[in-house]
Amino acid sequence: QVQLVESGGGLVQAGGSLRLSCAASGSIFSGRTMAWYRQAPGKQREHVASISTGGSTGYTDSVKGRFTISRDNAKNTVYLSMNSLQPEDTAVYYCNTPPLFISWGQGTQVTVSS
Repeated sequence: QVQLVESGGGLVQAGGSLRLSCAASGSIFSGRTMAWYRQAPGKQREHVASISTGGSTGYTDSVKGRFTISRDNAKNTVYLSMNSLQPEDTAVYYCNTPPLFISWGQGTQVTVSS
């Protein structure tokens, strides 16, 4: 079954760090761009970062210089390392495989306190 499983979220103080993981079924990981998205309460889901099969990365402006996306193809896992977290980063974080999106996972909650 095709599946995305996010983990690694938690409660941190402003300025802290977290590392999120997204484990994907091999059939949906190989040869696909992977991306992280987030949805804050009352807001639409937004793109955060992407990484191609070749390792090229892209970030939304608000996280540039603070977040780093990476992938381990042997483990079918994509990571999001988040530093200098701010309260506005509070959201549920999801991964997916643009542009051919599959069913969203349960996400992982990130809460940043001020």
